[in-house]
Amino acid sequence: MKLPEISIQRPVLATMMSLALVLFGAISLSRLPVRELPDIDPPIVNVTTVYPGANASVVETEITERLEEAVNNVPGIKTLRSESREQVSNITIEFNLSRDINIAAQDVRDRVSRVRGRLPETIDEPVISKQDSDARPIIWIGMSSDRFTPLELTDLAEKQIKNRLQTVEGVSSITIGGEQRFAIRLWLDSEKMAAHQVTVLDVQQALLEQNVELPSGRVENWDREMTIQTRGEMKSVEAFNQLVVRQNKDRFVRLRDIGHAEQGVENERTGARNNGRPCIFLGIVKQSKANSVAVSHGIRDQLELVRPTIPDGIEMVVNYDESTFVEESISEVWLTLGFAFFLVVTVIFLFLHNFRATLIPAVAIPVSIIASFAVMNLLGFSINILTMLALVLAIGIVVDDAIVVLENIHRHIEKGMEPMDAAFKGMKEITFAVIATTVALVAVFAPLALQSSTTGRLFVEFAVAIVGAVIVSTFVALSLTPMMAARILKPSSKKQGFLVRRFEATLHFITRLYQSILQGLLDLSVIARLGILGMLAVFLL
Repeated sequence: MKLPEISIQRPVLATMMSLALVLFGAISLSRLPVRELPDIDPPIVNVTTVYPGANASVVETEITERLEEAVNNVPGIKTLRSESREQVSNITIEFNLSRDINIAAQDVRDRVSRVRGRLPETIDEPVISKQDSDARPIIWIGMSSDRFTPLELTDLAEKQIKNRLQTVEGVSSITIGGEQRFAIRLWLDSEKMAAHQVTVLDVQQALLEQNVELPSGRVENWDREMTIQTRGEMKSVEAFNQLVVRQNKDRFVRLRDIGHAEQGVENERTGARNNGRPCIFLGIVKQSKANSVAVSHGIRDQLELVRPTIPDGIEMVVNYDESTFVEESISEVWLTLGFAFFLVVTVIFLFLHNFRATLIPAVAIPVSIIASFAVMNLLGFSINILTMLALVLAIGIVVDDAIVVLENIHRHIEKGMEPMDAAFKGMKEITFAVIATTVALVAVFAPLALQSSTTGRLFVEFAVAIVGAVIVSTFVALSLTPMMAARILKPSSKKQGFLVRRFEATLHFITRLYQSILQGLLDLSVIARLGILGMLAVFLL
């Protein structure tokens, strides 16, 4: 194996390779999205159909049952759920995890199009959508006021606040919950309509014909060209009251003759309250690969800039922020990661009694952990609780290779060899042992990455994070560790202190006790074998 020899002979090359790993890992760390758990959304397709004016029973018989029959034979369906309520039919189809969501959605779309002719003509076109957990808002901002109505708050949010918040990096879209939009409501008097021989269809037809805004071509001459537009769209309550709905002989029947128009709310069934006060909510949806914590901080900073620009009396409060829980969870794991590193280095120092020797694995650990972020970024993973816990566990694993290399080189130095010669000889003895250890560890965790179940997919990032850290640690153990050992380690010339002598004496006692037990088992090989077989039987049963 040439890598250890090259690294020992060329320390600059070994150092630069390790620095490159750290650099790639640090850059990847800044780009990795942060979320609470890995992205394991099952492939789910929704079919939503609106049937204006229909009750739940009609929606079920005329739409839901027919669509269920059509999509029920799509391959790979795991579960199919339907809901029929007033004016709306919703069918949720969950597919097996191995099913490609795009192909599944296309298959559903094809089945729905085949039965479109059997559905009522007055329905809105069925909407086929793919469910995405990242499409839900991660932040809800409550906007309330004692001076302004929800109508006015919605108008302000649409025209001013929404555009400002969408400039934050990582924001995909902003939804408004409890919104109330301005609309013209027409109230018709049935008795007056009967007297003027006017029906609701007459009013509807008049609106379609007169409340329009159409392009009317253009006017051209030798030096200019102008586009002409017919302004027929009604802008005020008075304009709607003047709407001609019918002509009876020589008299026009207008809307004011059979009812009246008033400015109101587009949908009175929609509303929201915050602490008992009427309000609206702004929902912030992040981009799929955006960092939730960074988006949250950007939104809060932008809110501080927006508040001075809105009228007095309007209160904007962050009612829900998903990143708060994510940030606290990840912070706890970062703290655990640092504490684990401290404990590992402390234990190494207690057993080696040498600061120079302890420095080598203390450098190898962060290099391996930081470089593993590059592997995670390459595979499209994220920073979440499971990947961070994997790195906490990996600290105790990645240090093994460095300790094996260090101890073997240190043993030869204690026997009187020069550090450079000890490094060459030590690496020749254990290079393949280090590689074999890595292969064994990878073989243990790799099967987790091949699981296809929901729980198995949850641990894919966990397993790959550990495997990536272990592979990097092997490279470090074969390059950086022997190079540092050859140049940092020195023969021990100091007299050991009392505590060190007592510690060594305890270790020697434990070693002798272990040797005596092992020798006894070897002398009684038949009994030892029967005991091992018995333990295996108990374990298997």
